[in-house]
Amino acid sequence: MTTGQKDQKPKERKPDWIKIKLTTGDNYTEIKNMMRSKTLHTVCEEARCPNIYECWANRTATFMILGDICTRACRFCAVNTGLPTELDLQEPERVADSTVQMALKHCVVTSVARDDLQDGGAMIFAETIKAIRRKAPFCSVEVLIPDFMGNWDALKVVMDAKPDILNHNVETVERLSDRVRAKAKYSRTLELLRRAKEMQPEIPTKSSIMLGVGEEWDEILKTMDDLRAVDCNILTIGQYLQPTKKHLDIEKYYHPDEFARLKEEGMKRGFSHVESGPLVRSSYHAHEQVKSASSTNSTQVASQA
Repeated sequence: MTTGQKDQKPKERKPDWIKIKLTTGDNYTEIKNMMRSKTLHTVCEEARCPNIYECWANRTATFMILGDICTRACRFCAVNTGLPTELDLQEPERVADSTVQMALKHCVVTSVARDDLQDGGAMIFAETIKAIRRKAPFCSVEVLIPDFMGNWDALKVVMDAKPDILNHNVETVERLSDRVRAKAKYSRTLELLRRAKEMQPEIPTKSSIMLGVGEEWDEILKTMDDLRAVDCNILTIGQYLQPTKKHLDIEKYYHPDEFARLKEEGMKRGFSHVESGPLVRSSYHAHEQVKSASSTNSTQVASQA
């Protein structure tokens, strides 16, 4: 070995179970054309989600508001980073119109991080929730929000709009958080989820862990415990897939059996729903999660009455 050369670990070969089903039928094409016509963005496309073909074929999508340029540069994420120039006050209405056009029963709304805005985009989130409620009253609404840099007044604006599910992702274990996420803090994520539940106890909260960036098994279980300690209700667990060579390397591919074990561990800890698998992402099967959370919440309320 040449002096000064780093001892590099050989990359694992992508296993057979990491497969993406390509389904580009009429529904997929229709949704893609509709998004373009209404100048809307989806995290399905921007983050290169492996489930885009399945979800769009089933007429489900995750809207990404506040533009497509993020003020952060997380080392796992494929969304473009830079200085945003876009703040479209009519965007909530277009998202609501698309929700009606797609006949959605459950709508997921997320965003890029907008640290350039005083409220981090909270007002646009709230207006989007209200617009969907007004135009599609039978559609449940889930929001996947950034941390607003710890601006709890901004969080309150979102919670006062009363989404059906409040989602904020922890992404990884505490030891790796600073390396994996830009500006976000592990403790701040937990505090956000705690405060969200404090503000609106009846609204289920949700978070997600991605695996394969160097975490240990015990650290995954501790992250579950930390989320349950702030009464987080729903957990999704998926395999990290490297978007480009510039992003974090994959340290390990977890076997489907390991994901199954983690689902059992999560359910033992009291999550109302755990979605765990190699291609699971935060919004995957979200319509099923809201049913589980609502059922569990109704039972808890009845027992407290």
